[in-house]
Amino acid sequence: MLFAHVYAVSRYACAMTSRDAASGQYQQTTGERADRHRHGRTGSRFHPFNGGRLAPPGFCFSSQADDGSRMLRFCPVLLVLMLPACGASVVIQRDAQFDVTYDDTVTSDNQTIYSYNHTVSRNKTEGVRVSVELLSESAQSPVLFVVRQKQAVLSFQVPLILRGLYQRKYQYTQVGRTLCQPPTKAEAETQFFYVDVSTLSSAGVHYQLRVSRVDSFTLQTDKKFSFNATPSQPQFFKYMFPDGVDTVIVKVNSQKNFPCSVMSIQDIQCPVYDLDNNVAFIGMYQTMTTTAAITVQRKDFPSNSFYVVVVVKTEDEACGGPLRFYPLLPDQLLDPGNRSKTLDVIVSPAINSEVYVMGMLFCLGIFLSFYLLTFLVACVENKRMNRKREGLLNADTSPAETASLLGKASVSPYEYGSFADNGSTLSSEAVTDSLASTDGNCGCMDRSLESVARSRQESLSSVEEDDYDTLVDIDSDKNIVRTKKFLCVSDLARKDKRILSKKYQIYFWNIATIAVFYALPVIQLVITYQTVVNVTGNQDICYYNFLCAHPLGALSSFNNILSNLGYVLLGLLFLLIVLQRDILHNRALERNESTALECGIPKHFGLYYAMGTALMMEGLLSACYHVCPNYTNFQFDTSFMYMIAGLCMLKLYQKRHPDINASAYSAYACLAAVIFFSVLGVVFGKGNTVFWIVFSVIHILATLLLSTQLYYMGRWRLDSGILRRMLNVIYTDCIRQCSGPMYIDRMVLLVMGNIVNWSLAAYGLIKRPNDFASYLLAIAICNLLLYFAFYIIMKLRSGERIQCLALVCILFTAVVWGFALFFFFQGLSTWQKTPAESREHNRECILLSFFDDHDIWHFLSSIAMFGSFLVLLTMDDDLDTVQRDKIYVF
Repeated sequence: MLFAHVYAVSRYACAMTSRDAASGQYQQTTGERADRHRHGRTGSRFHPFNGGRLAPPGFCFSSQADDGSRMLRFCPVLLVLMLPACGASVVIQRDAQFDVTYDDTVTSDNQTIYSYNHTVSRNKTEGVRVSVELLSESAQSPVLFVVRQKQAVLSFQVPLILRGLYQRKYQYTQVGRTLCQPPTKAEAETQFFYVDVSTLSSAGVHYQLRVSRVDSFTLQTDKKFSFNATPSQPQFFKYMFPDGVDTVIVKVNSQKNFPCSVMSIQDIQCPVYDLDNNVAFIGMYQTMTTTAAITVQRKDFPSNSFYVVVVVKTEDEACGGPLRFYPLLPDQLLDPGNRSKTLDVIVSPAINSEVYVMGMLFCLGIFLSFYLLTFLVACVENKRMNRKREGLLNADTSPAETASLLGKASVSPYEYGSFADNGSTLSSEAVTDSLASTDGNCGCMDRSLESVARSRQESLSSVEEDDYDTLVDIDSDKNIVRTKKFLCVSDLARKDKRILSKKYQIYFWNIATIAVFYALPVIQLVITYQTVVNVTGNQDICYYNFLCAHPLGALSSFNNILSNLGYVLLGLLFLLIVLQRDILHNRALERNESTALECGIPKHFGLYYAMGTALMMEGLLSACYHVCPNYTNFQFDTSFMYMIAGLCMLKLYQKRHPDINASAYSAYACLAAVIFFSVLGVVFGKGNTVFWIVFSVIHILATLLLSTQLYYMGRWRLDSGILRRMLNVIYTDCIRQCSGPMYIDRMVLLVMGNIVNWSLAAYGLIKRPNDFASYLLAIAICNLLLYFAFYIIMKLRSGERIQCLALVCILFTAVVWGFALFFFFQGLSTWQKTPAESREHNRECILLSFFDDHDIWHFLSSIAMFGSFLVLLTMDDDLDTVQRDKIYVF
């Protein structure tokens, strides 16, 4: 009866031991398994019935059955005789030494425990590394290694099986793991740990075991350390923040791109997640090919220290490498090949708070200086106009004429507060018109003040919205006027000024509405992006320049956000300049001045307001994009770029075609279609031939339709008879008689525009660039530059001149654009590639240790856009005293 009960207990213990051995890799943080050190003489026995504790030979202990039966005392000799019957193994413990290689064999009948001890100090952390190699080629079962420490347990099997994509399995017979070293409170403490080796294989499995100390386990500030890693032999090191340093940047570099690897920052706690299948569980991490960098702040680690973990991945797809073949059999083990990688790690102090303050002051100083420059130019221009007015007053002989002149030329000091129209930044229309008319050189048609006042009063009469695009009094000859061979601005400026002013103000109100509805969800989304990055630690979500990404609060790259401030400040300054011009022009209209009514390019400021608003929104949305830049939100950074390009082209066209310019509704509808195609291209355009064919066809058709609209000044119809009319024109003008185009200048522009757009469409169809959004933006910019160059050439060809201020703006803007594009094409990151490949383009900060190349692009491009807007605002100031029927349309 006693024998039967002992046999049952032994079978139960054997079953429990077999279950634990077959459970595979596990990790545990408890101090119970290493709470005391046993004498450990060679030949001492390990009994699974005694809670896993060691007992010397001949020691007997008692066990109580689950049913509360009587206590049994028995000797291990009897149990040892019975253990082989139930498959249990006899474990032999050995005292082991560091840096000694142990060759041994393990079977299911015998297990070995290697006992190590080392001294742990509170002020010094000593790394311990366990290296194992399986020498038997075909083992029936893996060998299980369990490392029991005071506060942690680490287990792994050899051969180690790691999984890749699509359930591919890779087998590694060499495994190396660094033991977690939790901090100790004692000045010095001797700790013991045990390496248990077991297997379920009935045949002997030959292995080698080596435990060594890691001398360079603790990283030093600004000192590079080199090491090797493989998927089965990861590495991690400890870093402690020195006094006075609150932020550091951890950089890991390698000379070769592959194999793909992961760099992780983890808190000082056990276990350390250092395998490909668990490295993303905690902390911050990045995939890398040749470069990885993570900025670490002391406030995120209460222990003032952290682990730098480097893991080599089993496959390279995450880093843009080739995809291995799919295994033919589900359980087929693949040869991983040579996946060893040499890496360097260095930890350097990041910038301090003084650099943050200097960066912010520098950014504010640059753009506020434009406000100061505007004020200085205003003062100089005010002084110049006062001298000119005094000279004219001294030349007058009649007191009555002097009083009349003073009455005309007197203006309030407020009128000299900003840029104005007549060749300077400050001159008011009132002073200019009075001086010019007194001098007798206005050139405007002779009209009595009564007729001017009467026409002004008529223009202020109530109108209906339906009259916006009609010529009520000249409907009969609209086609005749607009199809003349030589058109003047007066031919296309016949509509009521109040109607056109309301029409173009809609541009501003529409874009303000669009901005509000667009910006609110964008801000909400990027806040969510940043929260996800901070919570998950996955820094592959955002494509920063990690070598120059300075965090502030919850933001990961504050410098890229701050550098967009220029768009907002300069956009606001441009709005103030336009507002001043608008006020001066309205005052001139209220005084019924003939220069404002009948001379120069008709002044409509709605598009200017829309341009300034678009520039400010570009800054806001670019800042939102740089909170977490990636391919899914690149649209935020480019949407208002499309709008700026479109509004600039519309403004150029409106200057000499005020009556027939597009309405705000149709213009924004076209821009919405452009943004729609931009989103489709980003999502579906990569390598999609069908999409590129459809887009190229639409691009060419849109170019042809727009060319026809511009050539015929809108006097054509798209209906069922369009083909018949086209054939008739070809027959009469090309076959029956060879006659050239009626509007040669327009034809030259449109032919050049079609060549450029057809070439861009062919390039896109052939090359199919991955960055569709930038490709679409390039189309818009090329068309804008082409139209602007044509406008300047035709202006000079028509005998007009460019005044000094406009010429300075043109030259300054061209130079700034050149430098801006240089920094733009540096390409510090790209979401067209994987995050690891994008980090290969990362570079260090180049300005004040705070700003990188892309930040300088933000600075220069905002200044260049502001200068471009000033060019559009001032380039026709020379025409302010020229009669409109003498200003040609082109």
